[in-house]
Amino acid sequence: MPFDVNYIEKGSIEKPALIFLHGIGGDSHSWDFQLESFSDEYRTISWDMPGYGKSKTVNPMTFEKLSDSLLNLMDYLRIEQAHLVGHSMGGMVAQQAMAVSEARFKSATLSATSPAFGKPDGDFQKNFIKARLQPLEDGLTMGDLAKKQVPNMVGDKPDPRGLDLAYTSMSRVSPDTFTASMHCLVTFDRRDNLNSIKIPTLLVSGDRDTNAPATMMEKMASKIPGSTYVCIAGAGHLSNMERPGEFDLVLRNFLQNIK
Repeated sequence: MPFDVNYIEKGSIEKPALIFLHGIGGDSHSWDFQLESFSDEYRTISWDMPGYGKSKTVNPMTFEKLSDSLLNLMDYLRIEQAHLVGHSMGGMVAQQAMAVSEARFKSATLSATSPAFGKPDGDFQKNFIKARLQPLEDGLTMGDLAKKQVPNMVGDKPDPRGLDLAYTSMSRVSPDTFTASMHCLVTFDRRDNLNSIKIPTLLVSGDRDTNAPATMMEKMASKIPGSTYVCIAGAGHLSNMERPGEFDLVLRNFLQNIK
């Protein structure tokens, strides 16, 4: 691999770049539907976040280092500006990158994410990490964990193909990377930057999402000047996989209005 970050790329390099960032239980294939459906109009790129897939890890894992990796990938691919789409933890990486270098992005789409997780040493955060990691300490594999967690992350009548993507992607995550990601997640807080965001921003939630509730995301949208908020009825936390047609329509409508 000629670069520290592995990625999938489709579409012509002459077209506008559209970069997808997955969440904790995902990888570059989490965006397979979108890589295909948008490659006719965009240069679509989906990375393996550092530590995932074939990408080298960053140690310790921090949002600053993850953001740097994204910007370095853009430099490597000679992309001056890109449309950015981030899901869950990927949406947090997107927010960090925007805070550091907003000029590198034409737009941002934040799906099922949050502007902050709270204090990393708080009781809620400690209990959150313990609950997520205890199954691994009890001897479960990531495949076992996927079977337990994915059904609780989706909404009504999810696309079976999307479920397969979610199960497969989560099963491939290494326990060490999953653990590092959880500890990184609870450090996130970019609430300070919300009202400073100047690029077109879309926020997408699912009304069945209990990880990034629609009410929280709507409030987040109200803090970003001129942002667009869309809630997909019946969708859970994985709307781009469980409702790819609806998610793609929302994203396409948003992007088509950006000059």
